[in-house]
Amino acid sequence: MLNRLTFGTGRWWGIAVAFAALVCTASARGQTKLELQDRWIYFATNLLVDKNVDEIEAIFKRAGAAGYNGVLLSDSKFGRLSQMEPRYFRNVDRVKKLAQNDGLEIIPALFPMGYSESLLSHDPNLAEGLPVKDALFEVHAGEARLVADPTVGLPNMTEFRKWGFHDENVAADAARGTVVMRADGKNARLSLKLKLHPFRQYHVAVQVKSQDFRGTPEVKVLGKDGMSLIYSNLGVKPTQDWTLHHAVFNTLDQGEVNVYFGAWGAASGTLWWKEAKLEEIGLVNLIRRDGAPLTIRRESDQALLTEDRDFAKLIDPKSGTVPWPGAFDIYHEPPIIKTTGLADGTRLRVSYYHVVTVYDGQVAACMSEPKTYELLKDEAKRLHAAFGAKAYFMSHDEIRVANWDEACQKRHLDAGEILADNVRRCTKILQEVNPGGRIYVWSDMFDPNHNAHDQYYLVRGNWAKSWEGLDPQTIIALWYREKRDDSLKFFADRHHPMIVAGYYDAPVENLRAWLDSAAKVGGVRGVIYTTWQHNYRDLEAFAKIINEYRK
Repeated sequence: MLNRLTFGTGRWWGIAVAFAALVCTASARGQTKLELQDRWIYFATNLLVDKNVDEIEAIFKRAGAAGYNGVLLSDSKFGRLSQMEPRYFRNVDRVKKLAQNDGLEIIPALFPMGYSESLLSHDPNLAEGLPVKDALFEVHAGEARLVADPTVGLPNMTEFRKWGFHDENVAADAARGTVVMRADGKNARLSLKLKLHPFRQYHVAVQVKSQDFRGTPEVKVLGKDGMSLIYSNLGVKPTQDWTLHHAVFNTLDQGEVNVYFGAWGAASGTLWWKEAKLEEIGLVNLIRRDGAPLTIRRESDQALLTEDRDFAKLIDPKSGTVPWPGAFDIYHEPPIIKTTGLADGTRLRVSYYHVVTVYDGQVAACMSEPKTYELLKDEAKRLHAAFGAKAYFMSHDEIRVANWDEACQKRHLDAGEILADNVRRCTKILQEVNPGGRIYVWSDMFDPNHNAHDQYYLVRGNWAKSWEGLDPQTIIALWYREKRDDSLKFFADRHHPMIVAGYYDAPVENLRAWLDSAAKVGGVRGVIYTTWQHNYRDLEAFAKIINEYRK
């Protein structure tokens, strides 16, 4: 054992300490050696565009030279292959040859259960929906339009005495009818408590101006226990002139809410707000399918009206079509119910399901509809015919709306049980299409340390036990670095092989923490250079760290 008695004092002691540290470091590095047979890059693209393949050629060449051996390839067109022209498949063949030349295996991503635009391009009505119950409509001149029930609204934004709260850096400019918020690293908000009707659809509209604003302007609606009912982004630019912004929410089971306008912890800059309004709306982004039924009753006698007899076929032509098939905007003018034989003043109670978007347009497909699985199976068959891959990656990820419509509720399952059934069925599809092939999936929706828990966004119920649907051979791709030790242990205890998704456009050195943690549990077979910003600047530096840890 090295000690001061052996080496004396002064510089000899310093040499001894340095030598000991070197021995310990070498020992530690020896303990962290991993197989890492999967060394991938993540690449999202659109293979319908020829120039994108030129970019792929350059990145693939760099990746192969740096020691990567696989590409997790993502393209929203993978869910639309039946609509693709021959040029697309020529580009697929070209990409396959490029990958082969650079020693890279292609692992296509499919089954977009959280970000489901490509699936919904085939049928937008397969989107997950939130319920509206007994909204009041009234007939006039053969048209039934919504009547606010009860009537709600917002006071003028400059009349602070009518609002419940505002932060100290929020000021009213009554002469201009605006509210001014100056960011200084603190919250800058204006809020009001309102009583609304549960299970109704509401629209918020507000004009916003900004100057050099570093932060995220938001409209928030919070219910009991801080439950958030809005997750869509306003899309305010750092500097912009007056622009109208929208938000839509469903009250769900919340009868009293706090409405906020402002920003949380913005660094700098100025915001101006004016002309805020809140109104009950009906039928915006309406869903029509058996599992999300529309019912219209006369209020007076509760008689059920019949479509195509008492009212014309009702659809929202903009639902799932704006700005393109499978995509949903936040708000647009609602469709009108055209009635037949109903007297003016007839009051109707209308129940239906509608889509809400999360962040920048995210919408999930319903996991309880049979047609969803028809589309998933078709996607797998077409993708395998195009790529003939040895492995596929299931894109279950951040499923933020679920288990509200009738198709889900009549199963009497919790959210996690529905997801477990879904991933079990998706796995079976791949096993049939590609017998013996490897199957990967993102970790988050199956990890109790990440997203597999209750009170997750606009999900009814608990995602717990979703992991029970995973086949033991499914390889889990973990990406939540902050709780990596708990997550790695969880999947290792369930005997799943694992792969870690690192980088995320952050310092490459973060990978060391992942690999040090991976060495403690075993079962980690690979690493993915994962970039959401299409940033391959650090491709070689990331590979260098991988090679340090490889056996």
